This record gives sequence, structure tokens and C-alpha cells, in this order.
Amino acid sequence: MPAASTPSRTTIGWDLGGVHVKAALVADGAVQDVVQAACPLWRGLPALDRTLAELPDWTRGEAEHAVTMTGELTDCFADRADGVAQLAGWAARNLAGDVRIYAGRSGFVAADQAESRAADIASANWHATAALVGRHLRHALLVDIGSTTADLIPILDGAPESAGYSDAERLETGELVYTGVVRTPLLALTDHAPFRGRRTRLMAETFAHAGDVHRILGDLAEAADQQHTGDLKGKSVPESETRLARMIGRDRQEASAAEWRALAAHFAEAQLRQLHDAAAALLSRPDLPPDAALVTCGAGAFLAERLAARLGRRAIPFTEILAGRIAGEPAWASTCGPAVAVALIAADNPKAFTGSPA
Repeated sequence: MPAASTPSRTTIGWDLGGVHVKAALVADGAVQDVVQAACPLWRGLPALDRTLAELPDWTRGEAEHAVTMTGELTDCFADRADGVAQLAGWAARNLAGDVRIYAGRSGFVAADQAESRAADIASANWHATAALVGRHLRHALLVDIGSTTADLIPILDGAPESAGYSDAERLETGELVYTGVVRTPLLALTDHAPFRGRRTRLMAETFAHAGDVHRILGDLAEAADQQHTGDLKGKSVPESETRLARMIGRDRQEASAAEWRALAAHFAEAQLRQLHDAAAALLSRPDLPPDAALVTCGAGAFLAERLAARLGRRAIPFTEILAGRIAGEPAWASTCGPAVAVALIAADNPKAFTGSPA
């Protein structure tokens, strides 16, 4: 295990996403607290100001801040380089203390260097999680399923060994699967569903999302369910059933709870099948040992565990690997994996907050 940071150092890891902000506090070599908050970044940088003001006091305290991001993808920015530059600038202006930006394969860089290193920085949060896991497992497949996307990252000889790096490359290699347990429209999972003995087509609308499915099935943790529903109404099971029913052109009262649950299970299976196909291809790599475990992480860790069972692989929770470095309840440490990872990597690296990449 890497040497713990000294008691005098406090490090906060940040994952600035397009719909959530996540932060992890590391002190005395261990994760002391973790927080996630919804943030409609597509509306512009002021959304980050409002979210920061509502976060716990420790997020605004003096610290060494290690920042990773995916929010540069949002359409309030002209392109990724613009998004990286603006998010790095926001961090430098608003976080109290020294700020470094995680550039993945290039280490940490100063905020004023971010735009010139945008290709390394953009959406590199997966790299931090995989790099941290590689410190503890020589070979594995990291499966981090969030609210919107899933990262499947091969780890070989203790380091991330993805065939792709950018989002575009990882979409091509299957290492980025654009499916998550909250925001994914059901129409992105399949174009049909079984109902009362027939194969029905779906409405080409975003009436219902993956969050509705996983609420009906009882798998989605309330604390991880921070986004608005498709109709901007509530998140109860009956309300989720109402949205699900609309996908097949029906009203909730036309069927029983058991029938809606069966329909939800069909969509959950379709989502798992997408992940299975991607993972099976990656696990077939000749350089990845046949006994490589799946490290499960994210708000959709429950789905990653099912994926491991389907593949006949051992599932190791991200929080189990870090058990000795997490103080208190570990669940949020998994949901906010990249923030935790970038904080611990920075805390363990005395050079991270020097003037040159580390």
C-alpha cells in the first residue's frame, strides 16, 4: 500500500461532471468524507457556484485540490478544450488553496496549463480510478457504472491499459458504454419489449429512464437518485410505473404491479446485455488473465456485480480494496470513485502540487 499522506496535509479530490459534482476529503491518509450533488452545468458556470455554496463546509476550506472532470462535454462550452480551460479556471478561482488538474497519463498540471493539455485532461476521471485500483490489484477489469455512463477499463501489471483514451476512442473500443442507472432513456436500451404475449414496439419518446426501471426493481439507492424524472414529477414506484407504461402506449392502471415489474426487468436485462457484450470483448484480450476479477464501482455497482456473476468472474467492490483507507460509511466512496481516487493519488504524491507535472 502506498505511504499515507502526513497529518498536516489535507487533500480534496473533485470530479466536475456535467450533471453532478463529487468531492472527497482526504486527511491523515484516509478518506474522511465524500459528497455528491446535482449540478446543471449545461446552464453555465454559475451552476457550479450555486452547487459549491450548498456543499459541506469542508469543500470550501483551505486544502490541496486535485481536480478531474467530465463536464467539459456539456453544451455550454464551445468544445472540449474550451470546457477544460473554463472548468480549470473556475477551480483555480473558487477553491481555497493550491489547485492541480488531473491529466491522466500525464499526471497533474497547474490550472493555467490545462487548455494546452486538454486532450489528456478531458474526461480522464476513469483513468484516476483505474490507476488507484492498479495499486492494489495487478490484473482486473474496472467496471464503474454511474448515472449516465459506464467505464470498463482493463488493468494490466498494475496500470490502466485501455485501448482507447478519449471518449471517442473508448466508444469505439467498448471501454466506454453510454449507459447508466439514472439518466439513460429506455429507448437507448432496446426498441421493443414483451407485454402480455406480444412483442410491442416502444414510443420514440423519453418518457421513462433507467432510474424508473431500477426504482421499480428496488435497486437504485435514493441518495444516488439526484436527477429530475422525465416528467419532472416524483420518484415513487407508482410514478415510475406511470412513466414506464407510457413507453408502450399505455396507462399505469391498465396493468398490475407485477406486470410493470416484469416490464422493468426486461429493460434492466437489455441494459445488462449491452454491458455484457462490451465486457466479454475486453475480457477476451489475450493479455488479460482468465482469472482477472471485476472491480465494481459507482451508483450502478449493483449492476456491475450482476455482470460479474453472468461472466463467471469474481466481483471485488472498489470500497473493499480501499477498506483500510476509508473512514466511516464506504458506500459514497464507490459512488464518487474518481473523486476519491484523484484525492488519494494526490495525497500520496508529494510532487503532485509542485510546478511541474507529477
